[in-house]
Order: sequence, then structure tokens, then C-alpha cells
Amino acid sequence: MEGVPLRLPSPVMELDDERITRHGIRLFLKRDDLINPEIPGNKWRKLKYNIATARDREISTLLTFGGTYSNHIRATAAAGYYFGFRTIGVIRGEEHHHLNESLAYATSRGMSLTYMGRSTYRLKDSAQILDMLRKQFGDFYLIPEGGSNSAAVRGCAELPEEIDMNFDIICCACGTGGTLAGISAGLKPRQRALGFSALKGGDFLTKDVARLQRSSIGRVLANWSISTEFHFGGFARRKPELDAFISTFKQRNGIMLDWIYVAKMMFGIYSLAERGFFPEKSKVIAVVTG
Repeated sequence: MEGVPLRLPSPVMELDDERITRHGIRLFLKRDDLINPEIPGNKWRKLKYNIATARDREISTLLTFGGTYSNHIRATAAAGYYFGFRTIGVIRGEEHHHLNESLAYATSRGMSLTYMGRSTYRLKDSAQILDMLRKQFGDFYLIPEGGSNSAAVRGCAELPEEIDMNFDIICCACGTGGTLAGISAGLKPRQRALGFSALKGGDFLTKDVARLQRSSIGRVLANWSISTEFHFGGFARRKPELDAFISTFKQRNGIMLDWIYVAKMMFGIYSLAERGFFPEKSKVIAVVTG
């Protein structure tokens, strides 16, 4: 799409890390974090067809939801700036006089922020709340929290076909399930997708991925699963063990991992490799979503 420079297909690089290679596994990174610095990775893939749909419907305003540190809020603000949409971010929690870096960036890209108390925020998808928002802001194209909907699944389904090699399993971090639902839909026979929940109690993601696949492709595929044990205490939480892994990974591979999502996935991949989860000679892809 015109309006913003995109590095597509995003590059694929093989890791030369003895902690993986000693198990007879080849591990490759799909560097979606390099697609664009302001709309990286799965954020671009999720927004691509949402933007196209809003344009087709001649709707000039995008409205979405997120927390105070939401990368999705940042990316939606950037997309609105580059593609000529008014953007509104409905932020969970109370208004703060001093914006953090994420929200300050969003406003710098023209996004209008409004705040919603947590009890009301839980009902954000209800007709009553959406009607209230339309009375306040006028007509808008709704993008759900995290960006996961049928249009997002369509965008993420394009990822596997960019990989010009045969592989056995592809891994991604999971927050709302849209990336995993889409990647699964784009796989060839005998390939599998493995998601890593960044949230504590992430079993609900199985239902969310299934729902997204039903709404987008009409059926639930059997080529994916979700690991829920590598959340390190829950969303946006971390432990010294994860920090040590991030530091060592940077020293060995020259890449600083995002600790909220990607580092938890990578820690999980290394741990599963140590347990013999991946068959010898497996080619594993890890999506660096940014």
C-alpha cells in the first residue's frame, strides 16, 4: 500500500546458537520487526486489510482500544497518520496528565485519546458502549483491541507464503490470537503453528483462535496449538530468568528481544528444544513480531 515504506517480504535469518543446534534443530527468525519501525510486524499485517476495508466503505475515522502501553494503539495512530485517517484511541483506565512514551507518540501522530474506567472497559464490545462512542465521535471503523478480527487473519495468513524454504513448524507470540489464527491458515500440509501465550491463564486463547478462524475461513484448522507455560507471571510481567535470557541472546545473536511478547516465545522455544519437543532435523521458524 502506498503511504509508508514497507520492507516486504520481511527477511529470514538463521540463528547459529549452540543451545539450539546441539539438538539437531535449525532455527530461523522471520524478522517482521523490520517491516516498518512505526508499524512493525504483526501490527502491519493486522491493520493492512482493516485499512483497505475502511477505505472501501469510505469511513475516515479509525477507533480502537488498548492499554496505556499498547503497541497496537501506537501502530494504529501511525497508520492513521500515513494513510490519512482520523484516529481515536480508547484507553483502559484513568486519564493521566503526563503521557507515557507510547501515548505521547500516539498523540504526536494525531490520535485523539479518550479514557474508560476498567469496569466499563470490560463491556467495550457491547452495543451500548459502541453506540455511546458513536454519539461522541460520529461514524467510525472499529478495530478491536489488539487488532484481531477477520481482516487481521487475512493479513497474517500471507506471512507463511513469504518464506522461501520448507519448514516444519512456525512459532509466534500470542496476545489476542489473530496472528496465530492467520499463520495457521496460510500453512502448507504437514506444517504446524505453535503459539506462545504472553498472558497468564492463556487457555482462553484456544477459543479465541478458533472463533477467529470460523469467522474468517469458515472452519477451525487442526494444524496449531498454544503453549501457556512461558508467561513469566502474566502480561507485561517479567522475572530475572527472562531478563538473563534476553541478555544472553543479545550477546550471542546481536538482537534485543521485546520482553513482553517475543522473548517469552524464544525462551519457550529454547526450553522445548531442551526437552526434545522438536524432532531432530526440524526446521523451526520464529516470528519476531516487534
